Amino acid sequence: MNIQNSEVNNFNSINFLIFIYKWRKHLIIIAAIACLASIIFSMPIFITPKYKASVILLPTSTNSISKALLADNFGAKEDILEFGSEEKTEQMLQILNSNAIRTKIIEKYNLIKHYGIPENAKYKFTRLYKEYDKNITFKRIEYMAVEINVMDKDPQLASDIANEIADQFDSIKNKMQQERAIKGLQIVENEYNKLKKEIQELQDSITILRQMGILDYESQAEVLNEQYAIAITKNNTQAAKIIAEKLNLLAKYGTAYISIRDALELYNKQLITIKNKYEEAKIDAEKTLPQKFVVSRAFKPEKKSYPVRWLIVLTSTFSVLLLSMLIIIIYEKLKNINLLKYK
Repeated sequence: MNIQNSEVNNFNSINFLIFIYKWRKHLIIIAAIACLASIIFSMPIFITPKYKASVILLPTSTNSISKALLADNFGAKEDILEFGSEEKTEQMLQILNSNAIRTKIIEKYNLIKHYGIPENAKYKFTRLYKEYDKNITFKRIEYMAVEINVMDKDPQLASDIANEIADQFDSIKNKMQQERAIKGLQIVENEYNKLKKEIQELQDSITILRQMGILDYESQAEVLNEQYAIAITKNNTQAAKIIAEKLNLLAKYGTAYISIRDALELYNKQLITIKNKYEEAKIDAEKTLPQKFVVSRAFKPEKKSYPVRWLIVLTSTFSVLLLSMLIIIIYEKLKNINLLKYK
């Protein structure tokens, strides 16, 4: 069985070689014409050459400036010099593909005019966004880096757009985070000011009590009780009466003094904590850090990247040859069928 299959394969190979030899002149002429045609039609007059500019970025690991830089957080997990994780890379890709960046690039470089889309064209923005997505791409590469690729007929513009997108990434991400940070600052600031007001009210209350003579309830009560006992022992009714009045004052306002004093101590501790939170929130709302590491910036490309003429010529010539051989085979089959009919 194997021998028969081998013989059939050899026979088919021989037939194929015979077929090629028989039609060699035609196939050579077709290949030459296809090659010449693909060379001509891949010239700049028919296909506009495009240049490719690329930027490679790595995400950072930190979001909050205060958590990364404040003294209390030294030695913590976050490090402003550390590269970002896989999750940060995916977030970077989402932001790079956002409408915010696309709109800024389109407006800054007037891409609707650059891409030759008429202002009164139907579905002009659909065409514009399609052209943008075709020429400007983002992809994840090895080591969790992100590559920005820009193709354009103007090599300098391709480079400028690629670098501008990288710069806009910082601007857009910082804006997104600052919007949230400002809301957080407002919440913390309100709580901070509210607590300061409550502390001030308590301090005013305890000042009034001290003006009344209640300076330290526990120590005063102990001393006055001792003096009262001595005055009674010595039968000093005048001194006892004065001390008794002071003791009555302590008894009347002592509980309030203790309550206010303890609340003031607790609120002051809370104020220290909230103040730290307030300072952190203020830093996050007002300051920014770069949100990326730039591995390589784009430069003006010297050689075009599209079209790849040798690939077009090779593919076109091979495709035409393959189609021609198929047509010739069909022609021969039909010819043989007609001959059989006549016989």
